[in-house]
Amino acid sequence: MTTYFVTGTDTDVGKTVISALLTQQLGAFYWKPVQSGTIEAEDRKTVQRLADIPDEKILPCAYELREPLSPHEAARLDNVEIDIERIIKPKVTGHLVIEGAGGVFVPLNNNYMMIDLIKRMECEAIVVARSGLGTINHTLLTLNALRSNDIPVKGVILNGALNQRNKIAIEQFGNVDILGEIPYVENMDFSTMSKPVFDLSTKK
Repeated sequence: MTTYFVTGTDTDVGKTVISALLTQQLGAFYWKPVQSGTIEAEDRKTVQRLADIPDEKILPCAYELREPLSPHEAARLDNVEIDIERIIKPKVTGHLVIEGAGGVFVPLNNNYMMIDLIKRMECEAIVVARSGLGTINHTLLTLNALRSNDIPVKGVILNGALNQRNKIAIEQFGNVDILGEIPYVENMDFSTMSKPVFDLSTKK
């Protein structure tokens, strides 16, 4: 069975919605190893609500931190130190979608960043990126970082108003597949979206 790690070019690029769509499409288990910002919202509850996923497929976080900040800073405020050795990929009987926090260089503690956790998970990364201005640079930098760390990249998902020129540029200069494009919707209704949402076939 396949494991995908959903990371982003930044925070608030749509990782949680994309993770929910992927989890629904694959009938997968969902896991957010490090959750910050629990005083505002919990991504696993959002994923469960959006994708109508049963309780047993929503796995508990390794760390839950109160403040909506970078994990290392949220952990400091909670008097916790994130121990990357404690974050062990769950053994599940099916596909697994793992959602990261922020981008690949978000610190987990004084020694490790999110990209180190992605590498430990031994899986393919899916990059969620904005579709608009600035996305080419941010996406190519993220792809370069992942590949420089020998992390296989499944592809990129663009979130926001459709932008054909940016899509083509990312495909060309990033040598990567665009797995899907999700237009921004305030209250997303998954039932109105064509199925399957993402093309997860191997192309490149």
